[in-house]
Amino acid sequence: MNGKKMWQGRFTETSNRLIEAFNNSINFDKRLVRYDIKGSIAHVKMLCKIGVLTTAEKEQIITELEAIKDAPFEFQQNDEDVHMAVERILTDRIGPLGGKLHTGRSRNDQVALDMHLYTKHVVLGLINDLQLLCESMLTKADEHIDVIMPGYTHLQRAQPVRFSHHLLCYINMFKRDITKLQHLYEEVDISPLGCGAIAGSTFALDRQYVAKELGLARVYSNSMDGVSNRDFVAHTMFICSMIMMHLSRLSEELVLWCSHEFNFIELSDAVSTGSSMMPQKKNPDVPELVRGKTGRVYGNLLGFLTTLKGLPLTYNKDMQEDKEGFFDTIDTTKTCINVTTVIIENIFVTSKMQEAIDSDFSVATDVADYLAQKGLPFREAHEVTGQIVKYCLEHHILIKDINFEIFRRFSSLFERDIYNFIKPLNVVDRRQTEGGTARCQVEKQLKDMVIYFNELTEKKSKMSH
Repeated sequence: MNGKKMWQGRFTETSNRLIEAFNNSINFDKRLVRYDIKGSIAHVKMLCKIGVLTTAEKEQIITELEAIKDAPFEFQQNDEDVHMAVERILTDRIGPLGGKLHTGRSRNDQVALDMHLYTKHVVLGLINDLQLLCESMLTKADEHIDVIMPGYTHLQRAQPVRFSHHLLCYINMFKRDITKLQHLYEEVDISPLGCGAIAGSTFALDRQYVAKELGLARVYSNSMDGVSNRDFVAHTMFICSMIMMHLSRLSEELVLWCSHEFNFIELSDAVSTGSSMMPQKKNPDVPELVRGKTGRVYGNLLGFLTTLKGLPLTYNKDMQEDKEGFFDTIDTTKTCINVTTVIIENIFVTSKMQEAIDSDFSVATDVADYLAQKGLPFREAHEVTGQIVKYCLEHHILIKDINFEIFRRFSSLFERDIYNFIKPLNVVDRRQTEGGTARCQVEKQLKDMVIYFNELTEKKSKMSH
């Protein structure tokens, strides 16, 4: 192409180099090349179907496009964007015939298509990554099903729960993220190709044919919407922000649990780092980084929403800003999911997690429940139990250490079975309401999750085809 712009017919001056560099997107949208070529091949087949290209022309163009896709790609700054790069290389290979590739097509609907195809691909990848994380957590939960730990509210010890129950809470969070991604997959399963620059095309384009070739379920019903819609990009970034928020909450707990003050878990050396000054240190840098990168993903979402908020229809160059933050969000989220999976696989639960529940007042609610079951109104039972806790604090003992006669001073309803009643394992196993932390309920949750992820594997197989 001798350095000429594909669009420079009406221009009399060459582009200012600074302006050209500022305008170009080839440095970051080059990751879309395989999707751009895939869309071009489908478009060429359709042009042949409607008589714009001969069969021989179609086959020659497709052969070269396939060769370009499989060969090392040589981008040039003059290419401006990935679409122009593909067309330039094609034209360099086969001459003027390459110029027919763009018939009935605009870079506006072309880039929209590339983003749809790319997003479909990454959505499936994120679903798969989240499934692997959840399955690692399910394995860990099953291995430690009878480990009891303090459950917290306000970061204060509240009630005993199973460690496995705690992990299942996060699995449910990620399950919701997977559901959002499945809905997003359906949202992006649509073709904008054929919408042209804004108003459609004068060529008799068969948009349904192209969509079918590309494995897309339907086409945009409005050409202006097809080229201006970036809702799916914002939705992807929002879901990634939710995933990162969930990962960050988990990371925060892992960091706390690793500390000497908690000492509930230890991370293996393989996933920890040390200090350049303090030789005794073993730092949880990975969950800290996951927690830190969450703000970056949030920033990408907010930045993109701000870009979109003032745009008139249809395409505006501002929309080129849909890529760098989007790509960074995908890369960051994917990496954080994967490293968290490795962290979960390298967690060792210490004896302190179980021991902690024997050294606090987490069973106080059960003392109140005991009295309520004996007929005392709960509010009175709550007050009596509060007085018992106060007594324990004053005498530096735990509820389990109170002499039976002392129990009777607080209420004549206490019997000697109170000691068995407040044993942590009995406390958790009485919570048999659906979704509770009793062993039978946790086992049910584990079983239901295994079924869910087995079904998800089948769904992913159908989605990928």
